[in-house]
Amino acid sequence: MKNVEHAEWITITALGGIALVLALAVLFTALARRLRQPAVIGEIMAGICLGPSLLGLFPGDLPARLFPGEVRSHLELVAQIGLLLFMFILGWDFDYAELRGDRRTLGTVWFGAWLFPMALGVLLAWLLYFHSDIAGGREGPGFGVFALFLGTALAIAAFPVLGRIITERGLQHTRTGALALALAALDDILAWSLLAVVVAWAQASGIGSFLGTMGWGAVYVAVMLVVVRPVLERLARFARHGAPYAAMIVAAGALGSAHVTGKLGLHVILGAFLFGLIMPRHTEPAVLRTAAREPLERISRLLLPLLFVVTGLSLDLTALSATGAAYALLVVVVACAGKFGGVLLSARMTGMGWHQATTLGVLMNTRGLTQLVILNAGLGLGLLSSELFTVMVVMALCTTVMTAPLLSLLLRRGAPAEAGGPAGAEETGLVAAGDGHADAVPAAPRA
Repeated sequence: MKNVEHAEWITITALGGIALVLALAVLFTALARRLRQPAVIGEIMAGICLGPSLLGLFPGDLPARLFPGEVRSHLELVAQIGLLLFMFILGWDFDYAELRGDRRTLGTVWFGAWLFPMALGVLLAWLLYFHSDIAGGREGPGFGVFALFLGTALAIAAFPVLGRIITERGLQHTRTGALALALAALDDILAWSLLAVVVAWAQASGIGSFLGTMGWGAVYVAVMLVVVRPVLERLARFARHGAPYAAMIVAAGALGSAHVTGKLGLHVILGAFLFGLIMPRHTEPAVLRTAAREPLERISRLLLPLLFVVTGLSLDLTALSATGAAYALLVVVVACAGKFGGVLLSARMTGMGWHQATTLGVLMNTRGLTQLVILNAGLGLGLLSSELFTVMVVMALCTTVMTAPLLSLLLRRGAPAEAGGPAGAEETGLVAAGDGHADAVPAAPRA
């Protein structure tokens, strides 16, 4: 009887916590919109405020009262489902057509966009690992996997947040917007591939174990591409008849794929992302979008705020020492110098004007939710200490928050050249891809 009562207490407490999270997420999202920030910034701030960083400042240890240890594990499970569905949608949204433009420009800029932040990330890892106590990882995984992880975390761009910003600013049909989306898509593919290597490396007991994990991972990818993908293409032809069950079937596939990659020693998010990549895009796309993608995306958006609370409970900004704050500033500077500087310099090498290259660099410096996913994985693998995790989350927030005001400033300065016709617009990078005419750039909505 006591077990039943205890289980009921866990359920009631978890439901109250979820209700509080969702209500607060709505309020903070509305506030973020008023400040012309992405919705994810509001949701992240809501999660941080419910943790020790703000709520923990009040007497009574409120975070522990609202989210006891026994309840947190249940919240983490629900949040994980939302995260897996998000990763699946992210893979499904990957548009291969975005990579068919100017491949020389795309390749050159992408190379710089990864080389610079990866190199600076390795140097930063060396500093943190050998010359500070903030990393706290010398007794765990070695320097190599730590450096690879940190370089990946600094180099990645937030594809979903970036896509929303570009759409809201009316840049989706401009050369700069199209190039930024293509670069971010390539970023995602490489970042999740490198994360697979990091996970296998961190969890392997030796070189044989690591090679075995990577080998089985390669086999699984091949099976998904060669066997499962054609099967999905055929099944999609009957989507119109099975529409009521499409969402359940697709969700089962995404979660099942996550289960397999988890069993193989890779991270579960990689399996969900891979299943999204192989989803049919040309067979009954409208039916699949309405019957499967849209409901799963709504579920993901509903559950993702719980991920930010789980993150916020692991984050205590008030416990950050003066040294930690200095390292946070250093990490922000290194992250901006690597990504923004790498994109700017490599874009200039392709002949882009300063304004277009700067705009592209600002866009690609956005990190957001994708960064949090990577950081949570690193925390779970023991690659990040709690203090370094806090520092990296601060970096993710700063680089995302600064995007909107910097972009507004650049677009205002680019308006006169844009008004001068196609020639002037091309210097600012605001030329619609494929049509040669300058686009009007509307202000971001206040909603």
